[in-house]
Amino acid sequence: MRILITGGTGLIGRHLCKALLAEGHQLTVLSRRPETVAVKCGAVVQAMASLEEWNPSQTFDAVINLAGEPIVDAWWSAARKQVLRDSRIALTEKLVQRIAAAKQKPSVLLSGSAVGYYGDRGDTELDETAAAGSDFAATLCKDWEAAAFAAENMGVRVCLLRTGLILSERGGLLGRMSLPFKLGLGARLGSGKQWMSWIHIADYVAMALRLLGDEKMRGPFNMTAPNPVTNAEFTRSLARSFHRPACFVAPGLFLKLAMGERSALLLEGQRVLPVKLTAAGGQFNYPNLGSALDDLLNQ
Repeated sequence: MRILITGGTGLIGRHLCKALLAEGHQLTVLSRRPETVAVKCGAVVQAMASLEEWNPSQTFDAVINLAGEPIVDAWWSAARKQVLRDSRIALTEKLVQRIAAAKQKPSVLLSGSAVGYYGDRGDTELDETAAAGSDFAATLCKDWEAAAFAAENMGVRVCLLRTGLILSERGGLLGRMSLPFKLGLGARLGSGKQWMSWIHIADYVAMALRLLGDEKMRGPFNMTAPNPVTNAEFTRSLARSFHRPACFVAPGLFLKLAMGERSALLLEGQRVLPVKLTAAGGQFNYPNLGSALDDLLNQ
């Protein structure tokens, strides 16, 4: 297939590009830094600097939309919130406009979202039918999904990827946490009771490929492992993987003062289950956190 990917130079995008190239697909990656695409995604991958470069006569069989500024990296000022919305919602709206203008529409659009869609739901188990939350992160995801789902009106099959915490051998969550845990400075966040819905990058890529190729799959999908854990459990497991203690606690009040509103990303959580993927026969190579950490940290 000829596939257009936005956000292809990010953590998920790079892994996905590698898998798609191995299957023989032709890839074009949209990037604000097109000169980095060949290095990060593969020498044969074409770069696109702007959606305006998508000529209506150019055909893509599929589109994968992963673009979005990092949500946790900067204080949520009004200006930053607008950047986060523009990088997701405004870009997705432009993408759908380009799809509408194309003489031959792609058959499928996989579009990013996050488990933050559900808001803070305590211990409630959440499948894809659960309602959206009402906080900033939830509204961001809800509006992002709505922008992508508009492509359904053009006959495009749309899959919404409600992504959990990605575990990878490089970068991402483990990239941030590994050094302090290696030094024995790992800490529980607040009460530690908040749920962390996670997924091994290899399982994520496998599920994305399944959604790309299976014409029966459409709508929202929880891209998470079937066994979420609390933050306290995650902290203990990661410390155990490094053979280190994890005796510290990062107080919730301190995190709120240091991070403001975005501290909710650390102190609140969602107990998300991949019900639709499991029902469709999806198999996880790393269903449990211990096996995922063993694989990623022993490479």
